[in-house]
Amino acid sequence: MTTNYRDRVHPDLLEMYDMCPGFDLNDLPGCIRQMMDDEYEMTGLPADEEVEVTERYIEEGVYLRVYKPVNSSEVLPALLWIHGGGYLGGFIKKDEGLCIRFVKEARCVVVSVEYRLAPEYKYPVALEDCYSALKWMHDNAEELGADKDRIAIAGNSAGGGLTAALSLLARDRGGPEVMFQMPLYPMIDDRCDTPSCIEIQDSKSWFGECNKLAWSLYLGDLEDVPQYAAPARAEDYAGLPPTYTIIGDLDPFRDETIEYVARLSRAGVPVEFHLYPGCFHGFDVSVLRTGIGDRALDGFVDALVRAFR
Repeated sequence: MTTNYRDRVHPDLLEMYDMCPGFDLNDLPGCIRQMMDDEYEMTGLPADEEVEVTERYIEEGVYLRVYKPVNSSEVLPALLWIHGGGYLGGFIKKDEGLCIRFVKEARCVVVSVEYRLAPEYKYPVALEDCYSALKWMHDNAEELGADKDRIAIAGNSAGGGLTAALSLLARDRGGPEVMFQMPLYPMIDDRCDTPSCIEIQDSKSWFGECNKLAWSLYLGDLEDVPQYAAPARAEDYAGLPPTYTIIGDLDPFRDETIEYVARLSRAGVPVEFHLYPGCFHGFDVSVLRTGIGDRALDGFVDALVRAFR
């Protein structure tokens, strides 16, 4: 465990930190899934009479939830949201409140995708599920009341990694075109050799050894890891969409995110980046609302509003 790690945690986050049960490396997928189930049970599904929620199934194993303003006759921009969970856990209903907020504040259609998880389904299944969702949004834009020329993608943690990977894949496959991407504290480097990944070893939050195990379960026996599995390995970021991202300085993804931002900028991609002091991985998503977490949340919701406008 990193010496005095708790002393470095932002005061707003200490209660959240102390409540975290920690990650069990003996059963990491089960641990992540149980933690997310427990948090979901504490919040449930929010209802909002201004937002219509429907379900869709596309292809085998790919489930979508579609959020849109009630009785809207406008053609709206659209967002594909990709949940987090270390490529091993998570589910779309957990982010329902956030998707509803995106609809109301960014005045858009949101499609959230339930991609298949490792270790049962290893790379590239999750990414191909997300690509299928993106292509479905584009091909069914008229039915959705969406503008196929204004589609953004976003996600957090592993969902941020899939966002970054999906931007690369859509670029290289010639579409669908993505107008904006928001990979939040993204999981993008399987090598796990950055200073922050080595430094952050406190098991109360996502940490270096936990990260290594998650990558091994996602990639399996894959030897030559492609850029679409780990976007930090990409050699060329030119032509990617304008980008917004954040990271906490106590996140093992800190240095890979900073390098990603720098390389995007060098490739001529417009990028906005925020580094939050004293913040560990996923500091914005807890059921315990915090000042610094809410500032981060408000910031990336506003970024989507600005991108669409």
